[in-house]
Amino acid sequence: MDTTTTPHSGRDYNEMTDAAFRAEVRDWVQKNYPEELRFPLNRLHHKDSKVWYDLLSEKGWLAPNWPREHGGMGLGPAKRVIYIEELERHGCTRVNDQGVIMLGPLLIDYGTQAQRDYFLPKIHTGEHIWAQGYSEPNAGSDLASLRTEAVRDGDEWVINGQKIWTSLGNDANWIYLLARTDKSAKNQEGISFFLVPTDTPGVEVRPILTLTRTDDFCEVFFDDVRVPLDALVGELNSGWTIAKALLGFERIFVGSPAQSSLALSRLEDVARETGSWEDSAFRDRYMLLALELADHVSLYESFVDKLKSGEKIGPDVSLLKINQTELYQRIAMEAMELVGDAAGYVAPQDSEVNTSALWVHTLQTTIYGGTSEVQRGIVAKNVLGL
Repeated sequence: MDTTTTPHSGRDYNEMTDAAFRAEVRDWVQKNYPEELRFPLNRLHHKDSKVWYDLLSEKGWLAPNWPREHGGMGLGPAKRVIYIEELERHGCTRVNDQGVIMLGPLLIDYGTQAQRDYFLPKIHTGEHIWAQGYSEPNAGSDLASLRTEAVRDGDEWVINGQKIWTSLGNDANWIYLLARTDKSAKNQEGISFFLVPTDTPGVEVRPILTLTRTDDFCEVFFDDVRVPLDALVGELNSGWTIAKALLGFERIFVGSPAQSSLALSRLEDVARETGSWEDSAFRDRYMLLALELADHVSLYESFVDKLKSGEKIGPDVSLLKINQTELYQRIAMEAMELVGDAAGYVAPQDSEVNTSALWVHTLQTTIYGGTSEVQRGIVAKNVLGL
């Protein structure tokens, strides 16, 4: 196994003032980000976003959440928020970053030295592109009910099962996944965390064509897939603990108001193009949506302030995803009503986005990352004590 170490990032950005760091990020992004990739509606495939991935990697800005000794930026919470805000502000696409955002930090915290030495450099260069294998046909938001299993056979693990809604799984050459390793244990306690190359015999990746005619979700089948013992990350049956380790931080940014802000701007464009902007009844509805967005921005900023101060993020963070995704959906629905039967035919040069495609995209956001119903259940149980 090649154990080339990721280059050390020599610069400590945490020594900069927040204002200076924000200015540097904004300036570099404005000068280097490909203009044709700004504000994409859907996730781009790796072949389309690779130029941005490579630019971030060469700059040393691909992994803001990795320690500097592993080639990351080593950003503290406040700087990391600024970094994300500036990329969102400019309309930067999200690269295929499962390896960067999720797996890398998990390997740093739970992996062996050999796993860190082998995988981290390849994530950083883009040689390894990763997918996440969590959701299953009967275990979407309820991951503890997953049925994919891994059974030890000598010096190998044999994996059987199915994953679904795997984002950009057709781009990945590796997948990290949760599998049940102890059927006698309680649901959360009998799960382990594995790393599997997608070209392993028995792995089949099938794209799922969505209503927006994109194939950025996949189902992945595992039929007697054999991997070595060192494909296990962390202790046996500790996969649930590992998988939950990063959810608090990442859930904040799922609730970012960026999508709703962009949708509201596009709603105004559609209203002006259709003449609805002169309708006082529409403007009343528009202002109510704008006020809802302002309220959500305040809620989002309150969680960001907690993060910056080092406070632990609690289950009430689920409110962010509920508010953001459902507001995003209401804004897009208003645009659909304005254009009526022509919803699917609004010219991109007129509104910058096909209105029906925007609305369909909003439906996805209330499902992935935990449905609105599941998020409400979390709030009811863990916040309200119901």
